[in-house]
Amino acid sequence: MTREMRSTAAAEPDRASGLDRMRALYHGVPLPRRLVAALVLVTVVAVTALVTGFAVPGAVGTTLVLLMAFAALMRSLDSFVTVLVCVVWLAVTVPLFQIPLTGEPVTLLVLPLPLLVVLAAGRAREFPVWHTALLSLTAGLIAGFSVALAGMVVDPFSASWGVVALYAAAGACLLWRLSASRQITRESEANRREAASSMPVSRSDRPRRADGPERRGRPQPLRGRSDAGAGTARPTGGGAPDDEPVPVDQALAELEDMIGLDPVKQQVRGIAASIEAARLRADAGFPVERPLRHLVFSGPPGTGKTSVARTLATIFHSFGLLPTSRVVEAQRADLVGEYLGATAIKTNELIDRSLGGVLFIDEAYSLVNEGDGQSDRFGNEAVQTLLKRAEDDRDQLVVVLAGYEKEMDAFLASNPGLASRFATRISFPSYSADELFRIAESLVHQRGDTLEADAARALRRRFDQVVQREVVDDLGNGRFARSVVEKAAQARDVRVVTTGVDGDTPAPRPEAEDLITVRAADVEAAHAELTSRLPGFGAAPGIDEALAELDAMIGLEPVKQQVRSIVAQLRVAKLREEQGLLNQAPMRHFVFSGPPGTGKTTVARVLGRVFSALGLLGRADVVEAQRADLVGEHLGATAVKTNRLVDRALGGVLFVDEAYSLVNPGYSGGDAFGAEAIQTLLKRAEDDRSRLVVVLAGYPAEMERFLASNAGLSSRFNVRVRFPSYSADELTEIAEAVAARTGDTFDDTAREDLRSIFGHVCGAGWIDDLGNGRFARSLFEKACSHRDLRVSQERGEDATAVELTLVTSADVRKAYAEATQQT
Repeated sequence: MTREMRSTAAAEPDRASGLDRMRALYHGVPLPRRLVAALVLVTVVAVTALVTGFAVPGAVGTTLVLLMAFAALMRSLDSFVTVLVCVVWLAVTVPLFQIPLTGEPVTLLVLPLPLLVVLAAGRAREFPVWHTALLSLTAGLIAGFSVALAGMVVDPFSASWGVVALYAAAGACLLWRLSASRQITRESEANRREAASSMPVSRSDRPRRADGPERRGRPQPLRGRSDAGAGTARPTGGGAPDDEPVPVDQALAELEDMIGLDPVKQQVRGIAASIEAARLRADAGFPVERPLRHLVFSGPPGTGKTSVARTLATIFHSFGLLPTSRVVEAQRADLVGEYLGATAIKTNELIDRSLGGVLFIDEAYSLVNEGDGQSDRFGNEAVQTLLKRAEDDRDQLVVVLAGYEKEMDAFLASNPGLASRFATRISFPSYSADELFRIAESLVHQRGDTLEADAARALRRRFDQVVQREVVDDLGNGRFARSVVEKAAQARDVRVVTTGVDGDTPAPRPEAEDLITVRAADVEAAHAELTSRLPGFGAAPGIDEALAELDAMIGLEPVKQQVRSIVAQLRVAKLREEQGLLNQAPMRHFVFSGPPGTGKTTVARVLGRVFSALGLLGRADVVEAQRADLVGEHLGATAVKTNRLVDRALGGVLFVDEAYSLVNPGYSGGDAFGAEAIQTLLKRAEDDRSRLVVVLAGYPAEMERFLASNAGLSSRFNVRVRFPSYSADELTEIAEAVAARTGDTFDDTAREDLRSIFGHVCGAGWIDDLGNGRFARSLFEKACSHRDLRVSQERGEDATAVELTLVTSADVRKAYAEATQQT
């Protein structure tokens, strides 16, 4: 068994960083070959420099420095930083000492100092080598250069004493650092002995099997699932009694009793199975290492990460991998000190308290807080100390790092040591509405309360709402369910106590049943209080209001009929689902085909409100897009851009106008960018069909060709709504409605001219090119512009309200002439 048992997911190649892969390749080459390659490279550089006229010593020296830096980087990041510190220090120090010691051979003594300091710094094991080297070399440079400069001014002193001061100051700083390291070690040992005295059984105290000489010297074997309680060593000395191990099957049963978290349960069962397999291999006589591993828990808050950590601690304790099932919870404040150096002490003390159990660090990503572009030195010191102790004490400690998924990804990527030592990752999903309802029901029963039938329905409806609107993570998942139960009980108590209070008349004594019954009003009050802080979190728009908006639109009778049919199907599907009947998935994606200006975007908004009112979408928002919003500047960028657009539209409606432009036959060799956008859109439309409605819109003929270009389009977008052109009477009605909204009117002659103009453009087949409803609006706006100019010139300040709001025939004719000239 390897030192670090990686999960299947963690062992995949794409999870390893490029630097890790490079290091694996580097160390796969034998050392003699690496040395020969370096020698060949130095020789080539020297010959090249000689031929080209460059300084050979400078070229060779630079190459050697680069090779050393590369070799250090392949070893570890700390080694690379150490080499970098030494090179930069030499590049600064040697020229500085040439000022007071020009041409003096004593300046050569400066060169070996970085190597000597690094060798000594390696003895201060509690601190990073580069950090100790940086402090010592900086102190030496300041002291030595100051003495050397003083030697230039003060006669009794020689400038060469600066080199002595350089070594003395660096040595003094090293002695201070070594003393601090020993102090930390002594305190850690004292804390460890104190922790060991409180633990009745240590690794060496546990009884070993006497199966034969081949067993001697091996770690204490693992216990099996059923023998967790057998052969447990009892406390010795004055320590507190060890907690009795719980059988593994019982610990797993407790995990199974938790509501939801199916992926988590599967991963924990896999961990238990791997430990059991290691025990069986040990029993068969095969050498194994203790299968302890450090873990990463990623997921939103309130999803049971701490509870699962306690279950894992129980499992490790039951198998005999840990002396106790204790879980020590910590955050950044428990690891980071008030000054550099104190953080290492504080982190070591926390780890010492956790030895023999599990250390659970919540919001671990906060240890790398690089605000304002500044590195977090305190957090980095805590991480380095934690990594060292996680490796040194890996047989006595399990560390769990927990936090949000994206933040934990960035945190693990910030340090190669984190990704390698914390290779086992467990992802916690958000709770579904059904799981939240089951949690709330369980909590109500634990309190001894009862839910009325109406209260249960209200509770389920509200959980559906927070999940559909994708705010369940903001509210805290399981914590939200607990808060709703507690707030509802509080609202119940207020209602029961205050019911019947009238002035000075005391309230009647409530019935016993009222004291434990939660009603729908209590649930609604609790939900309103807990969600009031969320912006825009109110009642979903009603279906009747949405359909009333549709009916208020002028014309479009075939569209209205088809939309009402769609609404009826969605309503029936919702009713069948609520009654537990088999049901096909409701239609989600639509094609709107028709000329411009026929209300396609408005009808899309109506559909969004209908889906939101039925609980099929989290919100009624419509995100409008065109080809430029989906297609990137190069292949690969299109998928990223399309995914971002879909992410922005999740929970609402994505309206893609002129969707046919995604298939542009004008490109030689095909439209690869548009095809990439279509494939990405199709995949997301299918994967996120429960959270997204997609509407593709455009001209009828072009949309037919577009849908025929891809079989996936025609199959997923099989509901087509056809928008007809407006008639002359409908356009006249639209113009009058637009005028009425601003308090304007047409006189009788102007109204007749409108009908004549609209009849002419419709009869000539120009109305689609002019934009249908947009043309009616534009014609009115241009007529108002001519009316305003006329009134201003003729009446000026003396104009009456009628003159300011009346559009005449002359205004309409001038507007039409202007519109036809522009088109």
